[in-house]
Amino acid sequence: MPSFELAVVDNNVLAALGMQQLLKDLIPMTEVRLFSDFGQLEAADEGQFAHYFVASRIYFEHVGFFRRLGRRAIVLVNGDMQIAGMPTFNVCQSETALVKTILGLYHRGHPQGHQHTDTDSASLLSPREIEVAILLAKGLINKEIADRLNIGLTTVITHRKNIMEKLRARSLADIIVYVIMNGLVDVGEL
Repeated sequence: MPSFELAVVDNNVLAALGMQQLLKDLIPMTEVRLFSDFGQLEAADEGQFAHYFVASRIYFEHVGFFRRLGRRAIVLVNGDMQIAGMPTFNVCQSETALVKTILGLYHRGHPQGHQHTDTDSASLLSPREIEVAILLAKGLINKEIADRLNIGLTTVITHRKNIMEKLRARSLADIIVYVIMNGLVDVGEL
């Protein structure tokens, strides 16, 4: 059973579906409900949503409602637009930046969330693979990792390949999620 619910309010179906999938991937214990307009949200809302990710156009049309929610409402913006007193989420970022932003929001609101207790997951990688995964998450390239760990470039590439396979990772973002969710690195270090 999900530990909490999130709402995504956006009439752009592709953007809403993408946001829903990203949130489900990063915070698996949540239920993410989609609403294509404010009327749908209003009909379904009984105060059960921990956060409301709302398109800026819909936010500005119903500013009174979302302002009452305070920091639970997160306005989806294109670029670095700021809205006084409201948290914003720039949807025009790289996948890695989106992951970092969402995990940062999650950990600020739910600080206990990064203590992952699944021992099978924690022991999935070897100690050296964990070191490589942490350095990858911090943005180092293969050559920099090789230099930092005093190992060969081919060895780093092999570790990276093994990490991707063991985690069933599709991208670097999945590695970042793994190291943060397992408490191997704090979001602030990235």
